[in-house]
Amino acid sequence: SSGINAEYGGAPEQEFQKVFKSTKPMEQDFIRGKVQGFGLEVLEGVDPRIDNFVAAGIVHTIGAKIGCLVRLEPSKPAQMYRLTMRSAKEGVAELLVNFLAQDL
Repeated sequence: SSGINAEYGGAPEQEFQKVFKSTKPMEQDFIRGKVQGFGLEVLEGVDPRIDNFVAAGIVHTIGAKIGCLVRLEPSKPAQMYRLTMRSAKEGVAELLVNFLAQDL
C-alpha cells in the first residue's frame, strides 16, 4: 500500500483513499481554499510534488477530538484527484474524504 498508513503505521480502518473526477476548476488557490475551508491547515514543503497538498487538523465532536492527516494529489491532465486521509479514530477518514470530495 502506498497510503499514509504504509508510511506512518495504523489500522486499515483509520485510512481511506478515494480517486475521483474533478467537477470544478483545478486551480491551486481554489483547492487550497477548499482544504482550508474544511478546517485543515495546509502544510507547506511536506510533499516533494509541488502540486500536492498535505494538510492536518483536529475534528472536534461532542465526545472526542480526532486528529486527521490528509494528502490531496491533483492530476490536471486527467482532471482527477486522489484524496487520502488518516484519522485517529476508525471510520472517520472515510466519512471526511467523502465530504471533502463533494467540494472538489
